[in-house]
Amino acid sequence: MPRILVAECKQEVSTFNPHPSTYGDFDIRHGAALFDYHAKVGTEVGGVLDVLCKTPGVEPVPTYGACFITSGGALAPAAWSRIEEEFLEALRQAPPADGVIFCMHGAMAGPAEWDPEGKLLEEARKILGETIPIVVSLDLHGILTARMVKHADAIVAYHTYPHVDFFQTGQRAARLLLRILSGEVQPVTAVVAVPALVRGDELITETGLFGRVIERAKEIETGPGGLSAGMFIGNPFTDVPSLQTYAFVVTDGDAAGAERGALELARAFWEHHEKMTVPLSTLDEMVAIVTGHFDGGTLGLVDAADATSSGASGDSNAVVGALLDASYQGKILAPIVDAPAVAAALKAGVGGTVFTTLGGRLDPGRYRPRSVQARVRLLADGRFRSESFGEEWNAGPTAVLEAGNVTWVVGSRAVSLYDRSFFLAHGQDPRRSDCVVIKSPHCQHHMYADWCARMINIDAPGSSSANLKSLGHTRCPRPIFPLDALVPFNPTATLFTRP
Repeated sequence: MPRILVAECKQEVSTFNPHPSTYGDFDIRHGAALFDYHAKVGTEVGGVLDVLCKTPGVEPVPTYGACFITSGGALAPAAWSRIEEEFLEALRQAPPADGVIFCMHGAMAGPAEWDPEGKLLEEARKILGETIPIVVSLDLHGILTARMVKHADAIVAYHTYPHVDFFQTGQRAARLLLRILSGEVQPVTAVVAVPALVRGDELITETGLFGRVIERAKEIETGPGGLSAGMFIGNPFTDVPSLQTYAFVVTDGDAAGAERGALELARAFWEHHEKMTVPLSTLDEMVAIVTGHFDGGTLGLVDAADATSSGASGDSNAVVGALLDASYQGKILAPIVDAPAVAAALKAGVGGTVFTTLGGRLDPGRYRPRSVQARVRLLADGRFRSESFGEEWNAGPTAVLEAGNVTWVVGSRAVSLYDRSFFLAHGQDPRRSDCVVIKSPHCQHHMYADWCARMINIDAPGSSSANLKSLGHTRCPRPIFPLDALVPFNPTATLFTRP
């Protein structure tokens, strides 16, 4: 009976966020708890289990899971050291196995290790051996380092943005590992680096130019000899030595075919890379649009610069502040992270009045605390399930504060805001506001864009700003688009095969 080890280690960071990620920011699951959780949600590990548990004669073995509650600042050295040791110790304690699936992200990073996924794979090889097949699933916002590819037999990446194929990606990884274990296929991988950092609507795979490249990748993956193919557009807020875009193709022993496919994808991407940016409105321009909007309907104010799912701190008050400073009177709904403000609300109780400040506690270099007098409308423990995939999320103690025309949903810790869960779980319907602050670059279309009167992408301050030149990259390869002018592109493929 083939025995397959399954482990998870996932985090996406912004190294421009000054507030570091700590061990307490992760959901840690040991042994059976890993499967107990993921069997109920639409994650990669859930997809892996769906395939393995339905395959006769296969024994999936849970080992360890470390999944960040949401993205955040660079991983603190002490947190990395503990997670690394726990991850590897779980592999040491695992029974002898025939294959391994690691569900990872690819944009984990911190000052103690700029390539954590690569390091874990390298150390896993020392424990498990060079011959055991390892398949790794990754987010397409990951940064595909040579060390990661070197120590994996094959990689599988998401094909969608916004991401709706977590479960399917896990299924693809599991099916590929089973084919390797059966001796049916022998993977070879080709990778082509593309000197570009990209953002914007053209990356929406259902409607944008990037989607055409992904469709071709899917054709290669499912075509003759294809095993896996895709693009890693990286996370431009994770400033690490390997940060850029990557095309990759995995084939069944066909090195030349893998190289041709990866070069084709890279060239197709480069053809459109200059269009993969997002036009931004300054805060003043945003105010003018909002105050001049008289046609009804909700305005979606996209503050992607403070996107917690991209690694930002979540404590920006810049968008709301600009509207209030302009004496805007419309109803505003906004999320923010501010644990002391929640503590004040808990002390005042529901119906009580708090005099506090909001924002600027985690990223004080970009935001200033804003004084508010607010009525406490709701208090909660901040635990809820996501609207998108049913994951368990925890914002810590949470308060809904009503301050004049602004309703703030205030969490004690950041959670992902790529859907409406944080609002809905705390009794707030975005449709009932004149303006809703959306701290995510893109959500599934039905979340906001389908019904908002207009979506405004704002050039606000933040550690996940789409105004990439404002961030101050120092580690990524240069020259690179859009940080530099006249970036040359001379694509070459690097081949990887396992012994």
